[in-house]
Amino acid sequence: MFVGLLAGAVFVLVGAEWPRLSGRLGLEERLEARQRHARAERKAKLRVVRDESEEFEASVRRDLDRLPTIEKKRDPRR
Repeated sequence: MFVGLLAGAVFVLVGAEWPRLSGRLGLEERLEARQRHARAERKAKLRVVRDESEEFEASVRRDLDRLPTIEKKRDPRR
């Protein structure tokens, strides 16, 4: 039982001090660097599509016309 209480106390202490510990160990910087790298990879896969044709515009209009809409009935008292 004593060992369980001691392990629980250590777990709580590490949890409470984690922000300070991770700062000292440099874990935040590594995580941020990994996130920046992943974002750069995702951005590298993107490409700009420049299509100003009438066919594209008509396609967009058709898609917008097909979208479901919700029309509220107006209260005649207002």
